[in-house]
Amino acid sequence: MTDIARPPDTRRGFGSDNHAGAHPEVLAAISAASDGHVPAYGDDPWTARAVEIVRTHVAGAAAAAPAASGEAPDVALVWNGTGANVVALSALCRPWESVICPATAHINMDECGAPEHIANVKLVPVATPDGKLTPELVRPHLTGFGFEHHAQPKVVSVSNVSEFGTVYRPEELRALADLAHEHGMYLHVDGARISNACAALGVPMSALTSEVGVDALSLGGTKNGAVALEAVVLLGDARTDALPYVRKQSAQLASKMRFVAAQVIAMFGGDLWLQLAGHANAMATRLAKGATDAGIPLAQTAEANEVFPLLTPEQVAATQERFRYYVWDETPTVEGRICVRWVASWDTAEEDVDALLDALR
Repeated sequence: MTDIARPPDTRRGFGSDNHAGAHPEVLAAISAASDGHVPAYGDDPWTARAVEIVRTHVAGAAAAAPAASGEAPDVALVWNGTGANVVALSALCRPWESVICPATAHINMDECGAPEHIANVKLVPVATPDGKLTPELVRPHLTGFGFEHHAQPKVVSVSNVSEFGTVYRPEELRALADLAHEHGMYLHVDGARISNACAALGVPMSALTSEVGVDALSLGGTKNGAVALEAVVLLGDARTDALPYVRKQSAQLASKMRFVAAQVIAMFGGDLWLQLAGHANAMATRLAKGATDAGIPLAQTAEANEVFPLLTPEQVAATQERFRYYVWDETPTVEGRICVRWVASWDTAEEDVDALLDALR
């Protein structure tokens, strides 16, 4: 058997929280779920429990309302983040409708055109200074309603945490939701790192979703210590019978759903999700402070688990020999510095952070 315990590249990873392994409790839950036979495609007790847990986190106090009231969110477990976004946008939009998003959004930059190709929607990217949309940035794109030659604006989509590591506050999301609803549109949140946003602000998930008017959430767990754990959550008027069909058509319906559901139970059934996200945020804060103490400027304030330092080419060359991370923007600043991205994970240790900072010195 090939020895894969120690891969050839032993550099510590600051490139992405996807580089980290899975938390032992998640792996144990997957293993435990493997006992015996149960029906496939989500007709099992693990999935039922997982859906209940997700609803409770997103709906908050409203989760206690009977499902017959129409207020309980619709939940569909899926495999990955791109799939979650595609399924959510497919459920919200028709082919002639458009999605307004930051130019740096994951759906625009890092999903290989999947929203356009699979969800069949037009993306309208908007330049932002910090990765975050505001009503002022969105309003100029709210045009052409009822004009048959114009793709019809239907969704405002944001990421929380944003691709620049910035965090939307509840009042910022409420302002975007109110603007979208005024125009008969929806607000979608790509929550691949929503656990980090909750940990950064010290708020429950409902404070960044149902309580501020969010209509759809792509809930992520993979970046926070799971193996493959994402979910699509539709709230309020966005609830639709299209969700199960677009999930299947988008190749996101897991036959052995219990293994995805088991991860939800392990992660979100208690406070593991918040503990892991809080640790990752703390390690990023340690990175950011160490960098600024060393005289290294930051392109953005580090608000969650991502840091965007401006390094000299010499610092990039020296540190990438030992530490894996990505260059965010290859265009040098006027000072000749290059923006890179460091991402702290649930398993990042203080020694890892300090070793990277020492290498910069």
